[in-house]
Amino acid sequence: MFQTYDVRGGADQGRKALPLIRAQLAQLGLDGLFVPHEDEWQNEYLPDCTERLAWATGFTGSAGAAIILKDKAYLFSDGRYTQQALSQTAPELFEQRDLVDQGPAVWLKAEAPAGAKIGYDPRLVPPDVLARLKESATQAGVELVALDANPIDQAWTDRPAEPTAEIVPHPETFSGESSASKRSRIGEKLARDGLDISVLTAPAALAWLFNIRGKDVTRTPLALGSALLSQDGTAQLFVKPEKVTPDLRGFLGNEVSIRAESEFVDALRETSGKRVLVDPSLSSAHVFDVLHGAGAQVVRGQDPTIVPRALKNPVEIAGAKRAHARDGVALANFLCWFDREAPKGKLTEIDICKAIEGFRIATGALQDLSFDSISGAGPNGAFPHYRVTVESNRPVDQDSLFLLDSGGQYLDGTTDVTRTIAVGNPSPEMKDRFTRVLKGHIALSRVRFPKGTTGSALDILARLSLWEAGFDYDHGTGHGVGSYLGVHEGPHRIAKVPNQVAMEPGMIVSNEPGYYKIDGYGIRTENLQFVTPASPIPGGERPMLGFETLTLAPIDRRLILPDLLSPAERDWLNAYHARVLAEIGPRVEGDVRIWLEAATAPI
Repeated sequence: MFQTYDVRGGADQGRKALPLIRAQLAQLGLDGLFVPHEDEWQNEYLPDCTERLAWATGFTGSAGAAIILKDKAYLFSDGRYTQQALSQTAPELFEQRDLVDQGPAVWLKAEAPAGAKIGYDPRLVPPDVLARLKESATQAGVELVALDANPIDQAWTDRPAEPTAEIVPHPETFSGESSASKRSRIGEKLARDGLDISVLTAPAALAWLFNIRGKDVTRTPLALGSALLSQDGTAQLFVKPEKVTPDLRGFLGNEVSIRAESEFVDALRETSGKRVLVDPSLSSAHVFDVLHGAGAQVVRGQDPTIVPRALKNPVEIAGAKRAHARDGVALANFLCWFDREAPKGKLTEIDICKAIEGFRIATGALQDLSFDSISGAGPNGAFPHYRVTVESNRPVDQDSLFLLDSGGQYLDGTTDVTRTIAVGNPSPEMKDRFTRVLKGHIALSRVRFPKGTTGSALDILARLSLWEAGFDYDHGTGHGVGSYLGVHEGPHRIAKVPNQVAMEPGMIVSNEPGYYKIDGYGIRTENLQFVTPASPIPGGERPMLGFETLTLAPIDRRLILPDLLSPAERDWLNAYHARVLAEIGPRVEGDVRIWLEAATAPI
């Protein structure tokens, strides 16, 4: 099994770590330390050895930061993690602050003690973030000190070893394009833009560009490293030597020079006089400092692999369809099992995590989960990023809702699906909220839109039915998804926050409106879908784009108020369920087939 349920972090971790960190600060003559969540590669999911914020504070959320002083400490987290931050950190040691409205830059300007020297690791901070911190520090009379070695790494004596798993080729049968072709077309764009080299420090960029995968990061098949891509399509790939096999060298060929990860900084110092493209949102301030020191002409711009990676080619789309059909079989088996077992009153959240993982493993193709399953019974379902542990594990109550958000990593695609399931007799209120969420989901599935439309322009469609009743949800509606890569992938997204990236054919994006009643229940309906040219609209003047749904799993009919659905919405739901039955039905049998026929019956 992939998922574990151990208790991570917690207040005692912070109580243990803070004295050790403060001892290091005293040796360095520092008054404080800035501790971001990010690692050297700006990963969303971190290797255990780079979970510095969790080790220092006990807080294990995926977004946050801390400032540790001699006698005080502050933890910054966003709205998704407010309760988690409070529960995982020692109240006598950490003051809680909002990461968005009261972030570290705001704290520096308003509360930092004048004259203080606060250290930071330039390898962990993007340059634009650092610029904001420095501006606030200057106004407060505070000195930010760049450190050669991270004090946390010095204090963390039992720090896990860095990952060294072998890097494996990702063949063209899955990628749809050779690395040589990708490097050539990206290199040609660099040349057109008058650039000599692109610095790539995001592991996902390396995975896509070189058609490689690894096991350095949990839940995402990444190999940690960096690269330099030249305009002629040749490249230097910097990774730990123990990850490199003869097969990998042969696969990449002579146009890719594989060098030790430790040689990356030296290679940056060899760029004097060259025009070098670097993405300030993905590369650290340290990379910029080295390039400037070397005399390179640094050009800030988006990582040139991001948009091409988001535009899935026909082979990747075909792979996504296979992966979702395979995943749909696992989901049908799971949902049938759940409906049989839940009424017995013995299931817990961990039982359900193990069950859905087991059904995916039974496909024979699962490489990993795409994230730890969010398995929320009753009130736990109201936390969008809930992670069950042996301490929080809750039984499934009768006459309640159960929310399961889960996904798998397959060689041909990455899946992510959420279903809210009725247990017993849900209340009229639950049905009303579920149907409103479903109406938003259907609206975002059916929409047609002109070229140039962004996700932020579409977001209101998913929220309108909730808004009409005075409700909303506090997370984005849709995130991009990789092809056997990250379950969260940019640059496109669907959210209230303005996004300048237009939806283009081939982009995979989630569709996941929700509703959350604290101390009550949670509702979310999520499918993955991809952008495709839409059929012409009679009498229309412009070509339109639309979405095609990838996920194949029944939506719980027992939670729907049919009278709240319009005829067009009802038609969409019936057509979707007919497709699920047509594509998944022949691949299941016996009780599962009987269950699936009932679950997909028209309303």
